[in-house]
Amino acid sequence: MLQENYEQIEALALNLALLGLFFLMGFAIHDVLKKNNVPMLGRAVAYLVLALGAAGFVAKGIIQFFYETSGV
Repeated sequence: MLQENYEQIEALALNLALLGLFFLMGFAIHDVLKKNNVPMLGRAVAYLVLALGAAGFVAKGIIQFFYETSGV
C-alpha cells in the first residue's frame, strides 16, 4: 500500500509542511510588527504580501491538479 500511494503521501506531507511554515511566518511577522509599533497600513501590507504568497501556492496546486487530470 505504501509503495502505491507514495507520491500522494509525499505531496500531502509537502503541502502540510508549507502550511505550517506559512503559519510560523505569520506568527513571526505579527511579533515583529507588534514589537516595533508598525502603523496599521504597514501591518496590512505585510499581511497582504504573506497572504498573496500563500495564494500563489494554492493556485499552483489547483493548476497542477487540472493539468494532471486533463492528461497533460
